Amino acid sequence: MQHDSSHRDLSVPIVVGIDVSKAMLDCYLDPSGQRLALTNDDAGIAQLLARLRDLKVQLVILEATGRLHRQVAAELLQADLPVTLVNPQRSREYARSIGRLEKTDRVDAQVLALFARAAEHHRLAKPSEKQVELDDLISRRRALVQMRIAEKNRLAEKQPKLAKTQSQQLLRLLDQQIQDIDRAVAKLIDDDDDWKRKSQIITSVPGVSTGTANQLLADLPELGEMNRQRIAKLSGVAPLANDSGPRRGQRTIQGGRQWVRNALYMAAFNAMRYCERFKRFAKRLTDAGKPFKVVVTAAMRKLLVTLNRMIQTNTLYDPSFIDSLP
Repeated sequence: MQHDSSHRDLSVPIVVGIDVSKAMLDCYLDPSGQRLALTNDDAGIAQLLARLRDLKVQLVILEATGRLHRQVAAELLQADLPVTLVNPQRSREYARSIGRLEKTDRVDAQVLALFARAAEHHRLAKPSEKQVELDDLISRRRALVQMRIAEKNRLAEKQPKLAKTQSQQLLRLLDQQIQDIDRAVAKLIDDDDDWKRKSQIITSVPGVSTGTANQLLADLPELGEMNRQRIAKLSGVAPLANDSGPRRGQRTIQGGRQWVRNALYMAAFNAMRYCERFKRFAKRLTDAGKPFKVVVTAAMRKLLVTLNRMIQTNTLYDPSFIDSLP
């Protein structure tokens, strides 16, 4: 462990920026300026927890880096430390905004700590073991689906007979593994009364599939626990202003959780085809001259707000219910 020593006022709440790589955890403690360089393994994480345990930590901030951040984030939450994950693009944009154009692990850790103080961040809730298992299964399924898409694209190309045969065999294996994961996810949800009920509520909307419900349960566990504005912003489907003086720019969506937006896109697209309420909603926007992208985005937000309210009220889909929503 390496660190820069400096005088610290323990009465000042501390924020910790952690740049996570496969091998290392580069940490920066603000306002003391102390740095820690720890291995990203059980021993390094234990050292980090020992260092932070007796400090007045206001927030620990990490970038969402696939699976690399998961162990340290889980251990920090288990130790009752406040943790937030941020999109790497957001932290990089913040770095550019304050003139930190250089990029190293040490710089990134400091920028994250500064970013923690400069903006409000959604804090992670401590996940249950079953939530972690569901997250891992859904993440694995996504990876398999991406592999299947790539292999199907290769199969469509002209290639030698042996390569084509192997590609077909690999596709059958991928299909089988995806089905195995789907069965495991279904059992995990069926064995949990809360998840089972939420899945029933989500899939009661015509056009919304079990696969969408599974992704939302894994990637948006906050569904039903926030108001409509916060859940829309957290998911990245809230329209953001783009105004300057008298100019009123086009509202756009950005940020949020990519996999949630992907799931909502397909769900909204299907709801616009199979659900009368969303079909009428889409037609009204289309007749008003709105482009298709705007129509789908509006439907995504409306679907999310509807599902959020349905789960809050433990209510299955009812057209009169969503007609009453603002």
